[in-house]
Amino acid sequence: MRVIIVLLLTCLAAICGPRDAFAATSSKVALVIGNAKYPDNDTVMNEVTNDTQDLADELKRDGFDVERGLNLSGDAMRQALDRFYAKIQQGGVALIFFGGFGIQSARQTYLLPVDAQIWAEPDVVHDGFNLETILGEMNTRGASVKIAIIDAARRNPFERRFRRYSAGLAPAVTPNNTLAIYSTALGSVISSAKSDHSVFVTELLREIRAPGTTAEQAFRNTQAGVVAATRGEQVPWLSSSMTTDFSFFGGPGSTPVQSGSGTLSGAGTGSGTSGGTGGGTIIPQTATCETPAPPAISSADELANDPAISDYSRRIRQDPSDRIAYYKRGQLYAIKGAYALAVTDFDQAIRLNVRDAEAYNNRCWTKAATGDLNNALVDCNEALRLKPDLYDALDSRGLVYLKLGRYADAIRDYNDSLSRNPRSVSSLFGRGLAEKRRGGDGSADIKQAKDMDHTIAGEFAGYGVNECAP
Repeated sequence: MRVIIVLLLTCLAAICGPRDAFAATSSKVALVIGNAKYPDNDTVMNEVTNDTQDLADELKRDGFDVERGLNLSGDAMRQALDRFYAKIQQGGVALIFFGGFGIQSARQTYLLPVDAQIWAEPDVVHDGFNLETILGEMNTRGASVKIAIIDAARRNPFERRFRRYSAGLAPAVTPNNTLAIYSTALGSVISSAKSDHSVFVTELLREIRAPGTTAEQAFRNTQAGVVAATRGEQVPWLSSSMTTDFSFFGGPGSTPVQSGSGTLSGAGTGSGTSGGTGGGTIIPQTATCETPAPPAISSADELANDPAISDYSRRIRQDPSDRIAYYKRGQLYAIKGAYALAVTDFDQAIRLNVRDAEAYNNRCWTKAATGDLNNALVDCNEALRLKPDLYDALDSRGLVYLKLGRYADAIRDYNDSLSRNPRSVSSLFGRGLAEKRRGGDGSADIKQAKDMDHTIAGEFAGYGVNECAP
């Protein structure tokens, strides 16, 4: 929902540092494949379809040229890979995501098309696509940064035909400057999700949206988030040979974002865990309530001289229909407290795509922070109509209801947000305040939120919500 004010104190240098060299000088290309419907499988994996759509949308926001393929046959996968390879430019960024079934053979991982005919071990090599070969080709084509995100370690009908056990995926030998992450540990498998989205991609999206966070740190935060969300039952595998800092949002950054809070959708970190294990310094809380000072708002000169904002402004001058540039610049304005400018940019993003749920949510939160509560509520409702599972919008609407004094409604939305994202510091803190203000005891929620992020009270003060108020 909200912008993490701690970013202004600890991570602004990462956002405002050198502009994204990859975006400015080279291409960023991505191939997102979701194989959800295998004829040999009893069920359709709906989470794969939804995950690929959400990830493709986010990568487009981050400036990637994205091709998304669903339920690809072997020939279609081969053609999609060839198109992907052809787009890679010298010194650019190349990313592949695969959701579906994968099998390891001879200590190598193979990604399976939907028409794979596998009855024996040799069929894996014949019909599957070798991950190391794909990464090698990305490197040969000149990609400076290679990224592989693989959600394929599922129990599958193929392996049962020639093995008595599920062997999971094998480690990938990667070229230099490569990030590879699997949804679960080597040699282990997961069941298909019982919801419409996987825990792995849900956590991944939250982390790569963090301004200034390097991709490697975002993947490590994803790892920790999945472990926490599954209570240790699922532990993603991560391999890094990175020698260059690359960030999905905000350009290259050497200072990872360390925070336990939720944020504006499309710009969140959420990297903390309960008990304060998400990084940053934990300041012991006192029993007394002290009115925190709201964060400083950037001056006009600071905004004008910010390199990241200047880069998005340049993109908008070159292409006034660049919706992503408006959206990203709006987020940066909001982070810096320039709410009126942020609303103007979100207005433009929505004008260019009236079905952009995240833009409606961002505008909702920004209006809530400035006190334009009735219009904020309209925006949050529209965001949730377009995307009912957008927990960030539930968190945003919780703030609106909290400021309106509709405490029961606020608690309901915060509960729904926490059911989808148990690590949302803002929802915990907001729920505690709402409970306290309607005469209950919200101290446990407030304390837990402060343990996770000691800046949370000051952040809410910046929204005009004072913990010490009756």
